[in-house]
Amino acid sequence: MGNRVVRSVNNDAGDHCVDIFVRDDGTYGFEEYRRDHEDLKGWFALQRFSNQVFATQDAAAERARASVAWWAPEMG
Repeated sequence: MGNRVVRSVNNDAGDHCVDIFVRDDGTYGFEEYRRDHEDLKGWFALQRFSNQVFATQDAAAERARASVAWWAPEMG
């Protein structure tokens, strides 16, 4: 079935996002994505974080906030 996104947070410029996802085995992870507005290919993974495993969605989000510089605390 694959990963299912349970939360997505975009930066103010709209060119980066973080997806929090749940895996088929019930563990969670996250990945940062980027897109260039002039490039019609869409979003692509920066492939820095998706191999990390977390027991809860909150734990994955907490690590994402600490790992992704643009994710400000007020973004939730």
